[in-house]
Amino acid sequence: MGSVPPQACPDRRGPDGGAGGRAPAPDTGGTPGQGHGFGLDPDELPDGLVVADHTGHVVCFNRAASRITAITAAQALGARIERALPLEDLEGRRWWALTDPYGGLATRRGQPERNLLLPGGREVLVSARYVRTHPTGPLSRLVVTLRGTEARHRTERSHAELIATVAHELRSPLTSVKGFTATLLAKWERFTDDQKRLMLETVDADANRVTRLIAELLDISRIDSGRLEVRRQPVDIAAAVGRHVQALTANGQAPERFLVRVSRPLPDLWADPDKIDQILGNLLENAVRHGDGTVTIDVAPYEKGTAVTVTDEGPGIPEESMARVFTRFWRGSKRGGTGLGLYIVKGIVEAHGGTITVGRGPGGGAEFRFMLPVSAPAYLTQ
Repeated sequence: MGSVPPQACPDRRGPDGGAGGRAPAPDTGGTPGQGHGFGLDPDELPDGLVVADHTGHVVCFNRAASRITAITAAQALGARIERALPLEDLEGRRWWALTDPYGGLATRRGQPERNLLLPGGREVLVSARYVRTHPTGPLSRLVVTLRGTEARHRTERSHAELIATVAHELRSPLTSVKGFTATLLAKWERFTDDQKRLMLETVDADANRVTRLIAELLDISRIDSGRLEVRRQPVDIAAAVGRHVQALTANGQAPERFLVRVSRPLPDLWADPDKIDQILGNLLENAVRHGDGTVTIDVAPYEKGTAVTVTDEGPGIPEESMARVFTRFWRGSKRGGTGLGLYIVKGIVEAHGGTITVGRGPGGGAEFRFMLPVSAPAYLTQ
């Protein structure tokens, strides 16, 4: 097969145990059929892989390691690990001297992932595994994995953006609440009953806004951690749609703006009624706020459950934006809101085992369709 190119880990071949005159690449462990030499090339791994032998010399430096560190395999292979990968911690201390894998405690099995620096300030996420011939024996090889920090930075930026959004959304209602209550306390006798009522109604509305925002944050936390609980009960989805339409018309929307079509018979739906209300409320509010014309709500059975489609006659969602509709902070053409509602809706639908899609309706407006499968609590299916 010839010698292995410099950017790859050497194969375990030849009388000297290595390819191209290099030291032998270590076995990756596991059962036969796993590891390099059995169909797995280290260059195929998505993360950086660096392996040093029992003497501390690098015998494997895959392509991902070169990409992440900007160090070529030709520079690294055969060099001591501390020279091939000169890592420092965030306080400027040499990491290999601190951890001392070859001379440190024989009971250590490795190092957990941490953020370290290469020369020039390049950040990498590094973890290490100490492989020993027996539990307290000397190192037979040192296995190091490397990952870039881009994903972590994206997460940190997302968290920072969430904090900034929450701070902005909280500031306005809390400023209003503080202003009205301070005014009422200082000048109560100067206002008429109607003026007092108006101020208190404004304070109540702003308090509700803060409560909704806090509920959204809790939902996001549960969705991101996979802890969103669904308490299933029998739900009349058609009646739930009717309640939301009535609430919107009671708040000033024209009744003729809504068209509800229900195709019966509908299958029994077991779902969390509060969360179904949350889905419907968000989709209908978006259709009213961002769409025009008639808002059509179709409730119909589909092959394995119930489908609800909400369509408006507005300008719709641009094709290039449809892939981002259910991400955090996405907002339509009209500003307003936190941009978290549809992200939460998707999380709730998926927690029920369903799916949600977005597209363009027959009239050109936005069309949201969520489908919930037929399901029941475990105690009814046993």
